[in-house]
Amino acid sequence: MPISEIGALEKLTAHLDHNNQVQYQLPLAAIDNEGQSQSIALNPLIGKMLTLDFHHKIACKNCGKTTKKSYSQGFCYPCMTKLAQCDMCIMKPETCHHHLGTCREPEWGERHCMVDHYVYLSNTSALKVGITRHTQLPTRWIDQGATQALPIFKVSTRLQSGLVETALAEFIGDKTNWRTMLKGDNEPMDLKVQAQILVPKIKQRLADITLKFGDDAVQLLDEEVVNISYPVSQYLTKISSFNFDKTPRVSGILLGIKGQYLIFEQGVINMRKFSSYQISVEY
Repeated sequence: MPISEIGALEKLTAHLDHNNQVQYQLPLAAIDNEGQSQSIALNPLIGKMLTLDFHHKIACKNCGKTTKKSYSQGFCYPCMTKLAQCDMCIMKPETCHHHLGTCREPEWGERHCMVDHYVYLSNTSALKVGITRHTQLPTRWIDQGATQALPIFKVSTRLQSGLVETALAEFIGDKTNWRTMLKGDNEPMDLKVQAQILVPKIKQRLADITLKFGDDAVQLLDEEVVNISYPVSQYLTKISSFNFDKTPRVSGILLGIKGQYLIFEQGVINMRKFSSYQISVEY
């Protein structure tokens, strides 16, 4: 008999097992302070029928108020305009303004932005550069669907990571083409060789950053490449995406999971995009 669970969506959580394969869980937060939050193991459901039904209700994950539209992946509009985690500098860290005293939530900024960050290379839809907090490895790579990743710099703040990232982004991409990423795994590449090619190209930019922030602001690393495999039984040749706002029921055989996407026979759905949507899950 099918099992049915209900709750508010949160982004997929994941970890690497001893074979470096991603093990995914689907978290469902308790609704209206009733019931218990739960987490559904997704890997065992690959090859089986999975049905997701949107209940036409979205509750802001910060204040809990009902919102007709989700902003910044799970917030109502007022919270989106006042929370530091929804500010533009989260998307463009080189624009961080904490040092100017204009951060929306200075204490939040101290905890999340004024801490060690990594600048990395990854193999997603192509070679790309990215940044993340020291606590978010390998989570960030998994969320982007990277099959390989290599930390190349460690810096002291989010602002500094953004400055290094924008320097490297003059030579390689800093975005993932999600459709390409979901059509299969890229051919492996030697990320260490790529780093050896790229780092000298930004020598002057690195010198400018250390001159401004100190000699210890940017540390060149010598790490090993992390290889990541995803639980996918079959990739799609043509990518179409489901949207709960247009199609409240998503149902079919689960073919796999990569990044934050569930892959069904008829299309894919980005689970992170629909954070705070109240759904039922039947499997």
